[in-house]
Amino acid sequence: MIKLIAGKKGTGKTKLLINAIHEAEQASNGNVVAIQIGSSLNIDIYHKVRLVNIEDYNIDNYDAMYGFIAGMLASDYDCTDIFVDGILKICGRDMEKVGAMFDKVAAVSGENTHVTFTISAEVADLTENIKKYLK
Repeated sequence: MIKLIAGKKGTGKTKLLINAIHEAEQASNGNVVAIQIGSSLNIDIYHKVRLVNIEDYNIDNYDAMYGFIAGMLASDYDCTDIFVDGILKICGRDMEKVGAMFDKVAAVSGENTHVTFTISAEVADLTENIKKYLK
């Protein structure tokens, strides 16, 4: 299941994401993963959550990001929640590719794993294929 938190820069997306991560960590009987550029979330997230600096894995496009997430799900059947902060910063601003990746991630994550992305863009600028995942 895909959820999307959208809005222009400075609208509180990361704060909403941090709150969602804390809620998932409290409710989950499995593993919670947070993917980010750098280490900005490290001080805000509980130690039980696995933090991943995506720069360590040279992920810079949507096909690579899909493969990374699918690989996580394939190797960790106990993964209940994945959070990705700043998908456009990680992979680029091609909205068609964003939507296509969301569809592929939704297909592999199923109903048992929640994958939440933040996207720095006005809702009006999103394609319909992306808007269907808005939280």
